[in-house]
Amino acid sequence: MSQFSFSQALLTWFDQYGRHDLPWQVSDNPYKVWVSEIMLQQTQVKTVLKYFDRFIERFPTVVALGNASWEDVAPYWAGLGYYARARNLHKAANQIVQMGGELPQNFEEWIALPGIGRSTAGALMSLGLRKYGVIMDGNVKRVLARFFAIENDLSKSVHEKEMWALATTLCPTERNHDYTQAIMDLGATVCTPKKPLCLYCPMQAHCKAHQQGLENELPFKKTKKPVPIKQANVLLLKCEDTWLWYQRPSLGLWGGLWSLPIYDHEVQSEYEALQLPSSQLEFQIKHSFTHFTWLLDTHCINITHDQKQHITDQIGGEWISLDEAKKRGIPTAMQKIIKHYTMLTLDEKHYL
Repeated sequence: MSQFSFSQALLTWFDQYGRHDLPWQVSDNPYKVWVSEIMLQQTQVKTVLKYFDRFIERFPTVVALGNASWEDVAPYWAGLGYYARARNLHKAANQIVQMGGELPQNFEEWIALPGIGRSTAGALMSLGLRKYGVIMDGNVKRVLARFFAIENDLSKSVHEKEMWALATTLCPTERNHDYTQAIMDLGATVCTPKKPLCLYCPMQAHCKAHQQGLENELPFKKTKKPVPIKQANVLLLKCEDTWLWYQRPSLGLWGGLWSLPIYDHEVQSEYEALQLPSSQLEFQIKHSFTHFTWLLDTHCINITHDQKQHITDQIGGEWISLDEAKKRGIPTAMQKIIKHYTMLTLDEKHYL
């Protein structure tokens, strides 16, 4: 297939079946495209849609985001995960404000900002500024690897360079922004990682992987190493309508978000030294990160008013309502604990 026919087949499909109503698909607001591109890294569209409008409503411009503190920004990313993305987005916005508040207008300026790599910069040029740009996200890699039956290990730099060269050759200058959205849409909705919908694919007749029955084998996948499992104790300390929460350090895991007190099993002695009342309820939840899985043993303890100050002196933190904690921003693992606790306590009341 020639460059023209590949792009034309993709654009013809996109005009009829592509996604045209996403909230960041606007021709005059590269800031919205930037926020969406950062949110969409390693995150599905359906998840990002739950966060995007709320984030933009609170930080409608790069100036508003750059002038905000990280403590203001963190709650609007809470639950979306991969918080380094948000910290880099905030840092980059701050840099732009310091340089006058104007968004970059060329590839070199975009890629110089924190958290923006070659593919994201290409997307911002194409989708944000409607200029020429080439992308290489997971969707593009999958579409091209299958279409050309590329069996190489794409995690190796030499093969990564080859994929970039191929993507650049295929990428048209006319309707560049539509082509960029089209190839992402094809990968996200038809040429999916599992059970691709080849019957509905505009590339099916020319797809080498489909011809060879390799569509479920490509792109090449390295064998994943098992992630380590860690354990920790979580204290759900409750006094009437308030719980004990503390703000995580701005750097590191869940930076700037609010969490229930956590003690790693390696510092079990520190947890035991607290001499807390006995748990009324205990349960375990599992929460997975890319680099490890956490088993969180949750101890639910009711605290009386005369015990509050003693516990605060030992642990620190603030006694605030659950609604207030959610408003300040809590990570997904804490949301899981709340959901499980609520379910168990409701079941208990129903049983009684």
